[in-house]
Amino acid sequence: MTTKSEENRRLAAGATDPERAAVTALDQTPANGRLPSLPQALVCFTGVIAAIAGGLIGFGISLHALMFLCIVWTCLHAVSLGYHYKELREMMSGAISRALPAIYIFILIGMVIASFMQAGTIATLMYFGLAWLSPSLFLAIGMILCALMSVATGTSWGTVGTLGVVFIGLGEALGIPLPIVAGMVVCGATFGDKLSPISDTTNLAAMSAGTDLYRHIYSMLFTTVPAFLIALVLFLFIGFSYQASAPVTAEIDTLRTALAAEYSLQPLITLLPLITLAVLSARRVGAEVTMSASVLLATLIAVVYQGADAIAALNALWQNTPGTTGIENLDSLLGRGGITSMSWTLLLALFALALGGLLHGARFLDVILAGLLLRLRHIGALIATTIASGFVGNLAMGEAYISIILNCQLFKSKYESVGLEPAILSRTVEEGSTMTTGLIPWTTAGAFYTATLGVPVLDYLPYAFFNYLNAVVAIAMATLGIGLLGYRKAASNAAPIA
Repeated sequence: MTTKSEENRRLAAGATDPERAAVTALDQTPANGRLPSLPQALVCFTGVIAAIAGGLIGFGISLHALMFLCIVWTCLHAVSLGYHYKELREMMSGAISRALPAIYIFILIGMVIASFMQAGTIATLMYFGLAWLSPSLFLAIGMILCALMSVATGTSWGTVGTLGVVFIGLGEALGIPLPIVAGMVVCGATFGDKLSPISDTTNLAAMSAGTDLYRHIYSMLFTTVPAFLIALVLFLFIGFSYQASAPVTAEIDTLRTALAAEYSLQPLITLLPLITLAVLSARRVGAEVTMSASVLLATLIAVVYQGADAIAALNALWQNTPGTTGIENLDSLLGRGGITSMSWTLLLALFALALGGLLHGARFLDVILAGLLLRLRHIGALIATTIASGFVGNLAMGEAYISIILNCQLFKSKYESVGLEPAILSRTVEEGSTMTTGLIPWTTAGAFYTATLGVPVLDYLPYAFFNYLNAVVAIAMATLGIGLLGYRKAASNAAPIA
């Protein structure tokens, strides 16, 4: 009978040097504790997944409470391997300390959003963007507007809850089937949620993979933009069949009038914070400096140009307040932002990072993935497996946040061993997690989209072209050795791993 060690050595025989070293290490006893057996590693990791999925979906328990239970569960398994409390604490603290730069950015994100709301930056984008709509171009322009809104606000939920609701009403009046309209809204809203430098999932993926935020965004452009353009062409083609419909202006006029009454909307002034953010980001200025400059400029505009009370504008950086247009969904969007708005995601990230530190430090992940990852002999297969793992994580846990962090932990060493930089990992994890969370009925995103748009997930799913085409494009490009950044030289012959 072949032992596990013999199997590891056999697999390592055809592996690259870094991979071979990783497998050889599995035959060695860790300095501070025993190496877990495969059954124990599977029990530990399966228990984490089951607790999150069962607690969240079955009983509605808070994710933060579930993460605490998962940390305790993992600690108990680690203790059984001989690890002591101080060693476990070092594992958790080490994982969190490595993510501190991204944690600073998380805090700044809340202030950026709140200050942009106060300055009228978001209101300006909505006001002038809604004027572009026409019947035949309704779907294509709607997708672009949702994308712009989600990039500017960093939230797909806020975009769906405002522009999405408006477009559903307009689409119904134009005679366009609502599943098509809902699919368009989800496509546009997801685009910004994935690419915006102030999106929580974008920062979470970069942080978890250990890459620079801007490098992560740059990496995503290779696969995201082609998928977005394909979806845009599809919606443009579908929209031509509705060109004879009469335009609907009442809903648009209501929104634009409300925005004009709430803010002074001079683009040359109100868009300056967004321009500053874009210019400094393009010049690769540090994210903390870029965001801080945008916050200060937006706050100044809010006080000097919009006439906001200085104390209220500064307090909004901590906790923003709803708008006063009288339109509930619009007021809710205008009240987004503030440091407190990021507390839920930030605290969840801290819990998840601590859990990831335990799973990695006690070698549970190494044992589980050693055999599987060594069998992936092709870059395309590795990318496809990572995307599939993100989708399965969403299916099991109902949340993209945990799926992003756990999959970065699962696949980080494999990407390093084959020479793929962390930005490829963070991009691929987003393509499996961020892009698919709105396509599953029982995830928080799927439930929110259904409740807000009034269209079931399974109805709009066929028209959420961008969300699933992104994965297809990513796998195809990886198979062809395209868009792999620093791996390009080694990406010949359909980018084999070894």
